[in-house]
Amino acid sequence: MSRGFSRRHFLQTTGATLAALGWSQIDVMRQGDRYGRAWAQSTPRKLALLVGINDYPQESRFAPLNGCVNDVELQYFLLVHRFGFNPRDIVKLTDQQATRENILTAYEEHLIKQAQPGDVVVFHFSGHGSRVLDPDQDFEDGLNSTLVPVDSPLPAGFPREGGPVNDITGHTMFLLGSAMPTENYTVVLDSCHSGGAKRGNLTIRSRAGGSGLTMSDSELAYQADWRSRLDLSQADFIQRRRAGIAKGAAIASTRREQYAADAPFDDFYAGAFTFVLTQYLWQQTGESPLTGAIANVARTTTELSFSNQEPQFETQPGSNFDNQPLYFVPKIATPAEAVVTNIAGGEVEMWLGGVDPNSLEAFDAGAVLSSVDARGQARGLVQLTTRSGLTGRGRLMDADSLPSGSLLQEQVRGIPTDVKLRIGLDESLGAEANRARAALETIPGVEALALGGDEVHYIFGRMTAANRQELAGQPHLPAEGAIGLFSQGLDLVPNAYGNAGESITAAIERLRPKLRLLLAARTVKLALNPGTSRLNLNVAMFDETGNQILGKVVAVRGANAAPEPRPTVPQIAIGQGLRFEIQNQEDQDLYLSVLVIDAEGIMSVIFPNQWTASIAATLLPARTTLQLPKPSDSFRLVAQAPIGTTEVLVVASTNPLNNALQGLQAIANNVGVSRGPVGIEDPNEVIDGLLADISDGTRGTGNATTRSINVSQLAALSITFDTI
Repeated sequence: MSRGFSRRHFLQTTGATLAALGWSQIDVMRQGDRYGRAWAQSTPRKLALLVGINDYPQESRFAPLNGCVNDVELQYFLLVHRFGFNPRDIVKLTDQQATRENILTAYEEHLIKQAQPGDVVVFHFSGHGSRVLDPDQDFEDGLNSTLVPVDSPLPAGFPREGGPVNDITGHTMFLLGSAMPTENYTVVLDSCHSGGAKRGNLTIRSRAGGSGLTMSDSELAYQADWRSRLDLSQADFIQRRRAGIAKGAAIASTRREQYAADAPFDDFYAGAFTFVLTQYLWQQTGESPLTGAIANVARTTTELSFSNQEPQFETQPGSNFDNQPLYFVPKIATPAEAVVTNIAGGEVEMWLGGVDPNSLEAFDAGAVLSSVDARGQARGLVQLTTRSGLTGRGRLMDADSLPSGSLLQEQVRGIPTDVKLRIGLDESLGAEANRARAALETIPGVEALALGGDEVHYIFGRMTAANRQELAGQPHLPAEGAIGLFSQGLDLVPNAYGNAGESITAAIERLRPKLRLLLAARTVKLALNPGTSRLNLNVAMFDETGNQILGKVVAVRGANAAPEPRPTVPQIAIGQGLRFEIQNQEDQDLYLSVLVIDAEGIMSVIFPNQWTASIAATLLPARTTLQLPKPSDSFRLVAQAPIGTTEVLVVASTNPLNNALQGLQAIANNVGVSRGPVGIEDPNEVIDGLLADISDGTRGTGNATTRSINVSQLAALSITFDTI
């Protein structure tokens, strides 16, 4: 039987199933026809089932989510435009479509029955996870992890009384994987099984569970049926399950006992892990082996969510799949920030899935993207006019038309001149929240918000007994009642707490300098563009002897730049000496500034460091390498307290840094320093001058004003290390 006939047969015999999912056959065909010419059927075939549930019923008594349907869209556009999936071969189940029966039916009909050996299969689930009693006791806690469909409420008497739930358990997922005809099979789970409800400004993707909940009769019968079909005894089933996953690779957004974040990003929600994973893959130029990809994604996921959200993966026992490309698709593609999804009358609709989560604010009205072909050659420019979430609209600037599916790369980003540091007000403030809001908003550039809505950058609140219990074991834990700053996921900000009896207004006055520092750091980080700069710049970090390289970052789109993997983050002990080498491989001179931001948010400038010199002090001539510090310098660079992440920002521009240098010289003069690094008490004016130096100019866009930063004129790179 040919594949074409098999596929038609599937569409003809599952009309009832499609109708039950809210589709008709004509809907499927229209969707496929839209992209048919762009994505002809390939060999091997690529199949995907994407499930995302936000709208859990209120009567189910667990928190609705906000970002799971967006996760489905993130994966959909990634698979179609980066991995060559035909849209006809992707089934999406969202919200009320994602019942237990519909998920299992689509899994069997769309994946198992259609896949053949060598085909590529992806199953993605975003929603709540939970745990139920495991009669086989695979783990010490005696619980089996589950996926929670939209129609699996808790028993009426829970938690006082237990009972069965309609979840899909890990045992069932193992059986379905065992039935998969291909080993090129990837499961991606953006859910968790610990905690529940809210943590800071993030929602945890977990429904309450435990030994009081049991597998439903339908779940047990379904497993028995599959064991029979697979000719698998109960004993063999247990043995194989405990040995590892059934087929391919399984990727989880967090460890078994940790949290998975449903997170706000600028003006939309998504799973922290799914967003970071898909954005990372939009930027890759070649195959991304599973082991390296997840390691790279894990760091950013943790930064954007909780310190205890660490993505994990597992591969089929005895395989070499950890070194296979992600999704088992050998991929060599042009990196991109966006893709054209529709064009009509000169208006372009695009999906901005490749934009770094930390840079979204710089991709609004006025930003410019360049259309590129498969070899990375420019074909036309598109200027953004509006953006909502990751959907942008724009206009063609120098081309008559572009086909749907055209990839877009950053050309110009727009950094707002009125960047805000958004501070969430924790419920621990109680009736004093309004007083805190008023005091915070006396600080220029600071905006105070209630939690549970927009993204916030930090949270202002009291250390509670529950916080202390959650953070037990961390050094320098503040006393109960102390007021200070948390991350968006309620991790501690170092050195941000006073004494337990401190008043709200006194705490905010104490934090005023820190908040200004954090605002400056946020502003300058909007310019970071290591993946998109067209300047050929390399930065390496060594130990003080220069014999051991500790980290490296390159502007990967610079002319002739060799692609580098996303760098690992080294651990460096307090007091260890460091040295940096910055290579200008351009045929033109560049002007350089190097900033250091420690875990507390304090900013220092380590280059330039000759404060009585002219603008030549910032010059990095063409085809030369700067050693920092130079052998002749009278200072050392050493890792210093506080413990935590330190970030070194290297800004190289084709424009002279006159404004920034003048501001820094004034600061150095005030503290009586003529040479060497300088700490900046309030760096916002210096950063404002730096942005003015590196921009093409300032322009108005609606009610806002932005500075235009061109990737052909600026490289802003970052190296981070953990001070221990």
